[in-house]
Amino acid sequence: MNLKPESVDVTMKSIVILISGLGSNLRALLEADLPCRIAAVISNRVDAPGLEIAKQHGITTRIVAHHSHPDRESFDSELALCIDDYRPDLIVLAGFMRILTPQFVARYQNKLINIHPSLLPAYSGLNTHARALRDGVKIHGCTVHFVTSDVDHGPIIIQAAVSVLVDDTPATLAARVLHQEHRIFPQAIRWLCNDDIRLNAGGKVLLRRLEQPGCPLISPEME
Repeated sequence: MNLKPESVDVTMKSIVILISGLGSNLRALLEADLPCRIAAVISNRVDAPGLEIAKQHGITTRIVAHHSHPDRESFDSELALCIDDYRPDLIVLAGFMRILTPQFVARYQNKLINIHPSLLPAYSGLNTHARALRDGVKIHGCTVHFVTSDVDHGPIIIQAAVSVLVDDTPATLAARVLHQEHRIFPQAIRWLCNDDIRLNAGGKVLLRRLEQPGCPLISPEME
């Protein structure tokens, strides 16, 4: 995936991945054999374990530490300069725990992709699994979406749902949702790399193929 300079396919899309933590979604992307070139992995934390995952795959890593900046605007400005060094076609937020300014989002309009641990538009923000359990929902999940200035409410690319079990804790529910994140995130990026999706005039995501027929998801199962 991360081709050496002398063998780079100029027709391949280039991607920069932003992380803040463990990097499990980063690992899923790196191991998915995606039709793209991962130009760099950038973290806002020098101690993010995901940086080591990137290094193990031979990916360039960079750090733009948010705590070194007095405000979001100055942090986003330096982050943008770092990203622009690689001229990416897409910027992928794989567990990047910073709220981006509207100016930053506008700079990369329709190029920013995020994954969120809920079935958006439900449960935007933090602590999604605990909130879902508190409300007694029967179906929970994850969403890959375009980033807009309206946090966690950009156009939805793909979602996966899991049943909420009676004895679930936030940790057990999070683990099942994370497994689905590792499935749908690479799929969304593959579609984007292959130009299989587009935004219509109403800001909705359209796939360049027929929707797959399927059964309704009902939880708990009906007798």
